[in-house]
Amino acid sequence: MISTTETLGVDLSQMSRRVSTLVELTKPRLVSMILITTTAGFYLASPQPFNWLQLIHTIIGTGLSAAGVLALNQYLERDLDAQMVRTCHRPLPDKRLQPTTALFFGVALTAGGLLYMAFAVNALGALVISAIVVTYLFVYTPLKRKTSLCTVAGAFPGALPPVIGWAAARGTLNIEAWVLFAILFLWQLPHSLSIAFIYRDEYAQAGFRLLPVVHPDGKSTNRQIVINCLGLLVVALLPTLLGIAGIVYFFAALMLSLIFLGFGISLSVSKSTRAARRLLYASLIYLPMVFLVMALDKMS
Repeated sequence: MISTTETLGVDLSQMSRRVSTLVELTKPRLVSMILITTTAGFYLASPQPFNWLQLIHTIIGTGLSAAGVLALNQYLERDLDAQMVRTCHRPLPDKRLQPTTALFFGVALTAGGLLYMAFAVNALGALVISAIVVTYLFVYTPLKRKTSLCTVAGAFPGALPPVIGWAAARGTLNIEAWVLFAILFLWQLPHSLSIAFIYRDEYAQAGFRLLPVVHPDGKSTNRQIVINCLGLLVVALLPTLLGIAGIVYFFAALMLSLIFLGFGISLSVSKSTRAARRLLYASLIYLPMVFLVMALDKMS
C-alpha cells in the first residue's frame, strides 16, 4: 500500500518538473539579458534620488512580458524547432509540454506583464513593450520563413529593452533613449548573423530564410557583419557626446568596439565556423561590458 508521504513526494516531484519545464519555455538566460539592458536604460535615465521601487516594478513588468513573448515564440515555431538538433529538445518539440498549455501560459505572462507595467509604472513603458510583442511575434517570427530581412526586423524589438527602462524612469523618450536603442540594434546583427552562420545547415533544413541560408557562400553575411560593426564603432561613442556617460566610457567603448570589429573582420577573412563562434562569444561579452561601463561612468 502506498503511503501518503510517498504520494506527496511523487506529486511534488511532478510539480517540480512541470515548473522547471515552464521556466525553460521562457528562455531565462535571454530574459536575464533583456532585464540587464532594461535596468541599464532605467538607471541612465534616472534623476536623483534613485527610485528603487519604480525599478523593481519595471523589472517585474518587463520580465513577465519578455518571458511570455519568448514562450509564445516557441509555441509558434514548435514544428520548426523539432527539425533542428539545437532546438529539438525544447519543451514543445520534446513533448514535455502540450501546445495549448504553452499558448495559455505565454498569453497570461505577456498580458500580465503589460498590465503590470501600465498600472504600476506608466503607459509609455507599456506601449514600448506592446511594440516588442507585435513586432517580435507577428513580424519577425513569420518573416524568418520568408526573407533574409527577418534579421533586421528582429533587431528592432530586440533593441527596445533599454528604451523600456528609459520610458519607465523618465516618462518620455528623447534622443538619448534612441542612441541606446541604436547601440543594441547594431550589436544584434553581428550577434544574430554569427549564430545563423554557425547553424546555417540546420536552419536551411527547417526552412528558415536567414542570410547564410539564402547566400551560402557567406559573402553577404560577412559584409553585413562588418558594416554593422563599423556602425556600432561610431554609435557606441555617442553617449559621451550626448552627456549620458563620461570620457572613461568613451575610450572603453572605443576599445571594445575595435576588438568586436576585429572579430567580425576575422570571420569575413576566414569564413569559418570557428571564427563565427569567436564572434558570438565576443558579442556576449561586448554588450554587458558596454552598458556596465556606461552605467559606472554615468554623467550626473
